[in-house]
Amino acid sequence: MKKFAMTLVFGALMTTAACGNGDDASGDAADASANGGNEQTNNAGGEEGPEGYLEIRGSDTMVNLGQAFAENYMDYNLNGDVSVTGGGSGTGIAAMINNEVDIAQSSRAMTEDEMAEAEANGAEPYEFIVGQDGLAVAVNTDNPVDELTLAEIKGIFTGTITDWSEVGWDEGGEISVYSRQSNSGTYVYFNENVMDGEDFAPGTKFMPGSSAIREAVEQEVNAIGYIGIGYIEGIDALNVAIDEGSEYVTPFEEVNVDEGTYPIARPLFFYVNGAPEGIMLDYLDWILKSERAEEIRYETGFYQIGGENQAQNEEAYQTLGLDW
Repeated sequence: MKKFAMTLVFGALMTTAACGNGDDASGDAADASANGGNEQTNNAGGEEGPEGYLEIRGSDTMVNLGQAFAENYMDYNLNGDVSVTGGGSGTGIAAMINNEVDIAQSSRAMTEDEMAEAEANGAEPYEFIVGQDGLAVAVNTDNPVDELTLAEIKGIFTGTITDWSEVGWDEGGEISVYSRQSNSGTYVYFNENVMDGEDFAPGTKFMPGSSAIREAVEQEVNAIGYIGIGYIEGIDALNVAIDEGSEYVTPFEEVNVDEGTYPIARPLFFYVNGAPEGIMLDYLDWILKSERAEEIRYETGFYQIGGENQAQNEEAYQTLGLDW
């Protein structure tokens, strides 16, 4: 089965919004300021909602998503001001721990140690899931390999498989491996869930952002990397099987991510500092419940929150004494 093109698949998924994603900031730290509100419908003209400023920092994978949320929210709530920067999930979480931001956006969950450190510093992180991502294993469009098992992917990234001929491309030559840097939540997720915590292959090139990996894979025919599906443009994503006896599954169908049949899928997190109220609660409500936020997930190449994750969000609201 040939690899799916991002534009075709998301064109089928969407009925209202055009697909588009800019580069994640290269160190991917681009700034976005926006004003937003609290009614959970599309709002053409904007309204005056809670006043305030929110500073958000973190995941480069999520930076386009976060900036689009912020820009559209500020069109919704004319009294709101939201700034979003990248830098990596680890950077956002560290800022949360040090009480430097209102929200950390992260493509991985905070660890127990990070939670404890935050609380020791007087921060109060509360977790919410704002979308889902199918983490794509990316190759050049001239690479004839369409599919790999998790074991083969692990072998490539740990260095036990070093030549494309070992996985079906006889003329491919030496595999050139690209990874995110260690402050990236995508790096942590991939290393823990695909590589079982083992070291990366000797010679792996560690890149500062998703766009850097995309550009490298696009330019180098024997390259392989991993990035969120929102950044698959001009390159291909492999179908992945749990093992040799299992079906090869594409990350470009939402049902595969939502039901877990695509084995490298993950939730995307907001960690808010303190029980949400005022503009923070209004912003969170808008992201979790509005139709426009649903459209933005598709527009930026991600998937909806999903039933189980949304139930977790609702439970978090109830725990905090908030109306869902």
